[in-house]
Amino acid sequence: MERRVMSDTVFERLPQEATAPPSPTNPPRRSVAWKFVAALLGGIPAVITFGVLAGVAYWGYQHDWTLPKFSAMNGEVPKGKEDWCAEHGVPESVCVECDTDLMPKPEPVGWCKQFGVHECPLCHPEVAQTATPPVPTKADFARAERAVTFTDRPENNRKCQMHRRRVQFVSKEAADKVGIEVEPVWTVPVTESVAGNGEAGYDQTRIARLSARLPGSVWKVFKQQGEPVKAGDLLALIDAADVGKAKAELLQAFASLQLKTQSFASISSSGGAVAEARVREAEAAVREAEIRLDAARQSLVNLGMPLGGDLQKRTPAQLEAGVRFLGLSPEVVKTLDSVRASTNLLPLVAPMEGVIVSRDVVAGEVVDSSKLLFTVADARRMWVTLDLRLEDAKLVALGQTVRFRPDGGTEASGKITWVSTEADPKTRTVKLRASVENAAGRLRANTFGAGQVVLREETEAVVVPTEAVQWEGCCHVVFVRDKDYLKDGSPKVFHVRTVRLGAKDGKNTEIIAGVVPGELVVTKGSTALRAELLKNNLGEGCTCGK
Repeated sequence: MERRVMSDTVFERLPQEATAPPSPTNPPRRSVAWKFVAALLGGIPAVITFGVLAGVAYWGYQHDWTLPKFSAMNGEVPKGKEDWCAEHGVPESVCVECDTDLMPKPEPVGWCKQFGVHECPLCHPEVAQTATPPVPTKADFARAERAVTFTDRPENNRKCQMHRRRVQFVSKEAADKVGIEVEPVWTVPVTESVAGNGEAGYDQTRIARLSARLPGSVWKVFKQQGEPVKAGDLLALIDAADVGKAKAELLQAFASLQLKTQSFASISSSGGAVAEARVREAEAAVREAEIRLDAARQSLVNLGMPLGGDLQKRTPAQLEAGVRFLGLSPEVVKTLDSVRASTNLLPLVAPMEGVIVSRDVVAGEVVDSSKLLFTVADARRMWVTLDLRLEDAKLVALGQTVRFRPDGGTEASGKITWVSTEADPKTRTVKLRASVENAAGRLRANTFGAGQVVLREETEAVVVPTEAVQWEGCCHVVFVRDKDYLKDGSPKVFHVRTVRLGAKDGKNTEIIAGVVPGELVVTKGSTALRAELLKNNLGEGCTCGK
């Protein structure tokens, strides 16, 4: 009985489940086959779409369909379906590199052995891109010759063929859009030099360091530091006992000479009453007295107190008055107390014209010959000592101009008077010395600064902006604008020109040969032209000679 009831129950539930309506929470069950068929039918539209597109693409390919160019979308009609030179970046119909008849290249003039460039406009003015061919002068050739032979210059490869290339733009507007700017080649004064750090100091042949010749005490000081002096000006008086002794020896020698001279005269006039030996002894005594007087006189000269005139013609009183204030000028003697003033005064005088740059003495100070009292220097001419690198020192020579600018000061110039024959063992630099005029006194001793040794000066050197010069792997080149660039219908061409470089100052570069004044070279944008020039050589390195 239970089994039957259970079957009835199950039988009754099945119809209820089958007839229940589907709902979002109770979706109908689908078989795997039904799902596969549904997916297949749903993808038919996409397959049809892709098939149609593929068919259209194939049909267009068979009939040479192409997408419209940017110029056509802007209303410009292309001249031909293949009118474009991919190698040179311009329409093939106007490409002067592909069709040289559009702009024939001049006959090559070859390599200039003298200046190391291709197509030298100095030797062949017809290659210059100027309105009228230039006329080089002897001065132009002399300038270039001086520059190229002065020192080692960067060299160009003789086999390089890049100078035969030309860079072309579709139009002037296209070149302007790239950022091409040009500047003229011009002439300016150029100085080629080597630099070094240096120091200014006094000319050691024009400086005097003064001390007392004898020990003593300073009696009076007449000059102060910074005062100008002339040769012979009195700086100070030293009271030295040895001066008094030297003066006393002079007076004693003078008195002895007078006495012995009188004795010799008396003996000589005796008329033979005195023996000949006695006469010779008297004569010898006179000679000894003269020598002693000369020695005493020289002692005073050595102390800076010369006694002029013939002493033997003076009386003892005259000689004593003369040696009392020996070495002092009448003006100074007038300032002294004739009663209290010492006769031991030793004058300290300036030996040269100059300025007292140091004074280390006061009145009453006890001094000796080891103490420096005054320093007098003639600052109208100074010494400048520079330290140069070894590789630069080989370029300098005696007589070359040196320009020195001290820190915070004005420039001074002079000539090299000495170049060291050895290098500093620590810094590996070579010293040189220049004598510099300093009449205005603007250059001060013991000041540091930067110096330049002028190696070469040109008043009219050919220069271009440094940014105009490019290295293309073989040679230094500039891009010269064609002389007919601005004419209507003329190709917008820039010529590749090999140049020989000279001096540089950071902003400008001297061109020894390769361009002439009046030509226009590319400055801003020259890097882009170099890239255009070399784009077909990527990965090949230098293609010189190919």
